[in-house]
Amino acid sequence: MRWVVKIGTSSLCEADGQLSWNKVLMFTRQIKALHERGHQVVVVTSGAIGTGMGTTKIRPKTLSERQALAAIGQAHLMEYYRKALAPITMGQLLLTYPDISDPIRRDIFCQTLEHMLQWRTIPVVNENDAVTDDESRIGDNDTLAAHLAVMVRANRLVILTDIDGLYTDNPYQNPGAQRIDALPWVTLEHVEQFGAGEPGQFGAGGMATKLQAARIAQEAGIEMVLASSREPGVLQKIDAPNWQGGTRFLARRGVSHA
Repeated sequence: MRWVVKIGTSSLCEADGQLSWNKVLMFTRQIKALHERGHQVVVVTSGAIGTGMGTTKIRPKTLSERQALAAIGQAHLMEYYRKALAPITMGQLLLTYPDISDPIRRDIFCQTLEHMLQWRTIPVVNENDAVTDDESRIGDNDTLAAHLAVMVRANRLVILTDIDGLYTDNPYQNPGAQRIDALPWVTLEHVEQFGAGEPGQFGAGGMATKLQAARIAQEAGIEMVLASSREPGVLQKIDAPNWQGGTRFLARRGVSHA
């Protein structure tokens, strides 16, 4: 089975933005376990800007400062992944919007990624925040992960975040909010109803981007799972047939990527 697994900044960094080795290690151990089970795994990681901020203690005021911090943070981020995934070989891929919108560039990217997966390496993908501006940005890594899942014909998209699924209301503000086990189809009304709320301090996304990602995946016949990165062994639990956690966004009936 081919997985695309996205993890957010808040799941990798401490409150001050500093990259957490323990969090990276906990996540990559699960990726390695999926790999050892024979799955092909593509990792979409956030955290470059947050890591750059945590490393330099600088809070950016301009786009160019964010780009510089992304360049600094990306180097640290990939070094963490390289060490944590060893002895499995990993490779880095940095994308901008033209890389997924232009057919020729998209085909080149897909061929590169296909070779990496056939060679049993683990691709680690991020948006190239060091060079992107408003016109070349994909926007957020939830959207990137969804488009990537479609491009590589993944069987499953998993988005790990700091909440354990989609709720009927904001669970931090309403103790009576209920987690939704499964959603057959994401509508625009769902995005408006559940997508309110600000993204994290160091991240770019929010629930709205996750619902939009689910819609992209569902339209391509790909199941998406939204789950908590804090739950021990969550990826192995998702791989089990009877796991009852998270929220599953079911592949649209009658649509198949196979």
